[in-house]
Order: sequence, then structure tokens, then C-alpha cells
Amino acid sequence: MKIKESAENYLETILVIKNKKGSVRSIDIAHELSFTKPSVSVAMKGFREEGYITVDENGLISLTDKGYEIALRVYERHQVVMKVLAEG
Repeated sequence: MKIKESAENYLETILVIKNKKGSVRSIDIAHELSFTKPSVSVAMKGFREEGYITVDENGLISLTDKGYEIALRVYERHQVVMKVLAEG
């Protein structure tokens, strides 16, 4: 399955924030990516409809298995690139 790079970046950001803070809200994503909250809200609605995330009654965002798989793949790819650049 192919998703856009911007979607991959959103999912990776959710993973990183979750690992850092323990929970993720739309405002956290907006701050991390320097996007507006309305832009993030529109993206989250799409991700929820596509089955990449769930949002609970408190507005906390979680990756589904499908979303986590993509986020982890992108995160690991970025880690490899960073390691190569650091060694270069």
C-alpha cells in the first residue's frame, strides 16, 4: 500500500510524540510540525476514516496496527539515514 510522504510524516510524528510524552493530542502534532491545528484536525479525520488512528473521548490519538506499521517503517528508515549522515 502506498501513502503520501506527508501522511507518513504525520504517522511518524504521532509515534515519536507517543514515545516521548506517553500520549498524543492534535495540538501536540501541530506544535511538533509547525502546522495549524485546523490542518492537523483535517488530516486526523482522514487518518481515522482510513483506519490509521483512533481518537478517544478525551481527544487522545493512538495509532492502529496499520498506522503503527507505517510509522515504524518510516521512523526506522529515518534512523538509518541519520546514522549514515552522522558517519559521513
